[in-house]
Amino acid sequence: MSERRVVITGIGALTPIGKSAPDFWNGLVSGTSGARTIEHFDTTDFPTSFAAQIDNYSPEDFFERKDARRLDLVAQYAIVASNEAIEDSGLDLEVINKDRVAVIVGTGIGGMKTFYDQSISFHERGPRGVSPFFIPMLIPDLVSGQISIRYGFRGPNFCAVSACATGSHNIGIAYDMIRYGQSDYAVTGGTEAPITRIGISGFNAMKAMSTRNDEPERASRPFDTDRDGFVLGEGSGIFILEELESAISRGARIYGEIVGYGYSADAYHITAPDPDGGGVQLSMNNALDAAGIKPEDVDHINMHGTSTPLGDIAETNSIKKVFGDHAYTMNLNSTKSMTGHTLGAAGAIESVAALLAIYHGIVPPTINIDNQDPECDLNYTANKAVVRDIRYALNNAFGFGGHNSTLVFKKYEE
Repeated sequence: MSERRVVITGIGALTPIGKSAPDFWNGLVSGTSGARTIEHFDTTDFPTSFAAQIDNYSPEDFFERKDARRLDLVAQYAIVASNEAIEDSGLDLEVINKDRVAVIVGTGIGGMKTFYDQSISFHERGPRGVSPFFIPMLIPDLVSGQISIRYGFRGPNFCAVSACATGSHNIGIAYDMIRYGQSDYAVTGGTEAPITRIGISGFNAMKAMSTRNDEPERASRPFDTDRDGFVLGEGSGIFILEELESAISRGARIYGEIVGYGYSADAYHITAPDPDGGGVQLSMNNALDAAGIKPEDVDHINMHGTSTPLGDIAETNSIKKVFGDHAYTMNLNSTKSMTGHTLGAAGAIESVAALLAIYHGIVPPTINIDNQDPECDLNYTANKAVVRDIRYALNNAFGFGGHNSTLVFKKYEE
């Protein structure tokens, strides 16, 4: 089967540092932190009292009240970002064949707020306290389902779930669908809305999150000696993918191409990274091979970079093993320093960042690097954005369970 070139023609983003893709980009370049003290529930007894939240989000700005009550935030965020991406792409929904539009949008957890709220209602009122919309609002695949229902897209519709690699895996699957002619267009990415009492409690119990409550905006500090865990985030990132000739024929703006991906497993531990980094190296090598490029062709990597003591070192060492001396010439970054860790949305939101870095020729910074860890000795674009022409960029995303994903983006050249 012949392969087709796959380009991105639409971008949508709803994030803690911007409620649209342009605002998100401006937040990245300016080094804005989205971390704030949580105010919508009591965190008095919590080790962590902050998160990277989407401020001033009102469902009524985007949905009829009845519809909003039947959609968990995880689906709302994805629909808002999808609507922006579709409008940005310039697709005429009255003209295109909706049988040929895939929707592949994932979430690592699903409707966590719904699960928590309905559990409380069941505890207080018994079976009659459970909403008939409980299951449809909860399950991860209903995010893609709700998008397809909203727009009438009848192509392939499902999601992959791989914890914090979810967004990247779904983009890779959608890429294959366009590449091999199974669909003409794809709405794809990731979404997450985990900032709940039980969500914060669960990650605190694992001792995975920062407890820097006195200065939350400085808590996410990848590669810094004083990092003490990740900051929980929320939001959605969405791409519109289509085949190159289709985009050219309708005069669409082309942000860039996807030219390959790599997947792998650590086969090591349910949460901890493999200190030898074998799985991560395999993911990046598979991605380079799939794209048909050499390590020295890569100019930029948007790293997984969670701000955890072990994870940042393990990823750094893996990059040095794959790229050798070239590892020191690239501009790397972790945009989680600004957005926090958005879990199943991370691979998608950070792919938006990597693609826009190519498109604008600017690498956003990793903020909050005050004392760089000697074991993290690469160029992480510390604290200030850098102008750089980027031909190829990678996005790394790794998930609990040892799931690894690497996407390769390329500057569009006619």
